[in-house]
Amino acid sequence: MTEKIKNVEEMSIWEDAHKMIRKAEREGIETAWDRLEQQTPHCTFGESGVCCRICTMGPCRISKKAPLGVCGADADVIVARNFGRFLAGGAAGHSDHGRDCIEAFHAVAHGETEDYHIKDEAKLLRIAAEHGIETNGREVLDVAKDLADEFFESFGTKRKKTSFLHRVPKKQMETWEKLGIVPRGVDREITEMMHRTHMGCDNDATNTMLHALRMCLADGWAGSMIATELSDILFGTPTPRKAQVNLGVLKKDQVNILVHGHNPIVSEKILEAVNEQEFIDLAKEKGATGINLAGLCCTGNELMMRQGIPMAGNHLMTELAIITGAVELIVVDYQCIMPSLVQVGNCFHTKMVTTADKAKFTGADHVKFEMHNGMEQARKVVRMAIERYSMRDHDRVEIPCEPVDIMTGFSNEALLEALGGTLTPLIDSIKAGKIRGVVGIVGCNNPKYKHDYCNVNLTRELIKKDILVIVTGCVTTAAGKAGLLVPEAIEQAGAGLKEVCGSLGIPPVIHMGSCVDNARILQLAALLANDLGVSISDLPLAASSPEWYSEKAATIGTYAVASGIYTHLGHPPNITGSPVVTNLALNGLDDILGACFAIEPDPFKAADLIDERIKLKRKGLGLEE
Repeated sequence: MTEKIKNVEEMSIWEDAHKMIRKAEREGIETAWDRLEQQTPHCTFGESGVCCRICTMGPCRISKKAPLGVCGADADVIVARNFGRFLAGGAAGHSDHGRDCIEAFHAVAHGETEDYHIKDEAKLLRIAAEHGIETNGREVLDVAKDLADEFFESFGTKRKKTSFLHRVPKKQMETWEKLGIVPRGVDREITEMMHRTHMGCDNDATNTMLHALRMCLADGWAGSMIATELSDILFGTPTPRKAQVNLGVLKKDQVNILVHGHNPIVSEKILEAVNEQEFIDLAKEKGATGINLAGLCCTGNELMMRQGIPMAGNHLMTELAIITGAVELIVVDYQCIMPSLVQVGNCFHTKMVTTADKAKFTGADHVKFEMHNGMEQARKVVRMAIERYSMRDHDRVEIPCEPVDIMTGFSNEALLEALGGTLTPLIDSIKAGKIRGVVGIVGCNNPKYKHDYCNVNLTRELIKKDILVIVTGCVTTAAGKAGLLVPEAIEQAGAGLKEVCGSLGIPPVIHMGSCVDNARILQLAALLANDLGVSISDLPLAASSPEWYSEKAATIGTYAVASGIYTHLGHPPNITGSPVVTNLALNGLDDILGACFAIEPDPFKAADLIDERIKLKRKGLGLEE
């Protein structure tokens, strides 16, 4: 135990994390870092992707002594099948989120709920017009009905193309058509991947991976993009605003509620309920001075972008937030939620509440949120939190730091407004070399890495090189805690980026939302390419997920590459057991898509790799360095 405390600085770069890890160790509370140690060393067959469990003739493990599985599949086929199914999980997660948003939007359009409404009618009409839906002289809800039907069709099997492919630059679409990877329907592509990887179906690794590209494109350009656009329509399109991050946003003298997961359908109603006077008065009756709502992970990103609600932490801070002893209730929807939160909560007075039938956790209370009862259930949850305040052991409460200010809310609409309604100033800055390129740093935390070390250092190195950085998801909290999401951070940027961001009054690192909102980055890339009349793969762009862990992150990286964006990962997926799949990812995709993956755990070396790529793309466009 003493040895672990000595090494706590190796687990995370943050002081608030250090204090809470030490507190957990003192009190005998297990965290993700402890469980990682218990699971080490990891299975080398699993890490390289050469273990096959698809049928019961196995499981089979490929080695020099046994180069073929029972069915005759080699390492290339087995790795491709495993990776295809891994990517299918990620595509299903983000796209099912999109489906939930369509169902909510459909309920609003058909008058089936009084709890949810259309907040951005102008965006609704604009998106409907994009899809050829008549808007002139029509009631808003009638237009909404047609748009809901249009988006539902993107999940089906009838069409040859999904929604939003009209946004894809012509040259990019020609590449997809040539390769046969134009996405047809979200569910169709995911189902086909599961079929292809059944025993006795697709036994050509390259062919399987081409379908993986198509499936991931369906997620990025349909499932995720629909989720983002409908969330804006239902809850408001984000605009720049101030917020705060880290564990310091928790309040010693207030009822603390944390919302965690990815879907704003639940968290927006919780926010409304905590502001009702009835509950504020009840909290004071119980001895608190008020109610404090804060976010974790991507639900936190959604609320922060639109409402300015503070963010308590990212993925590896979720257990540590409970360990402060100050949290009454953690309300979750789905995705990236550790089952351990129930056990950690049981060490305190903290109750975990689940809200979606597709994401129940043993030991948590379940309060199902539906379109017709969202507000009723939100009030029930807030009352539960207030009642638990009297159970808090105030002697065990430790808030480890003061909050850090950030600027958030940079939707594409907000970014265009800051640029005067056109991309011309951004394009001119890129041409002049003041902004040499743009990089999206997105994704997760992984306890195999020193928490946020790669995320923060890669971001810092890129802005020094006059590269504008866009962040989403868990990287947002890292950049915010590092002081990079405020206009004053231009002092850490190169001279050109400092000049441009200083003139606009924006940070050199801009926050675009949750991980599903990577679709905003796709749209921005397409807007730039269309304006210049080139393919996305011709632009000085890159993406990165330095500390990723999830299926969704791999799917995001794959649709980024398939869209023509060079993508860095801190470590490879479980594909290294196949030379065919590995070489395709690192080299072959570059030949056919103009983009590929790069693997580099060191953030400083990764910054140099990305910088060289941006130099190459600038040279290809005839731009001076």
